[in-house]
Amino acid sequence: MTTGRRIRWDHVSTVVSAAILLGAELIGAGLAAGWAIAALFDANWVWELIFEGAFGLLAVYGIYRFVVKAKSVEPFVEG
Repeated sequence: MTTGRRIRWDHVSTVVSAAILLGAELIGAGLAAGWAIAALFDANWVWELIFEGAFGLLAVYGIYRFVVKAKSVEPFVEG
């Protein structure tokens, strides 16, 4: 028995493409910010990795929030 729900592949591809673009920018900026802050405070490499990891996690959270919001604007299923 079918429920009549269809996947909107045009919406899925739009959101995934935008998430990839945004993700590359956010992760790049997060890693660069972690490196820059570690250099500003003259921190050793362990603190540099900690800063980069923290900003990288914030970037991943930003990508997640973007996809959730984009799904509300362009739903992946219809029906």
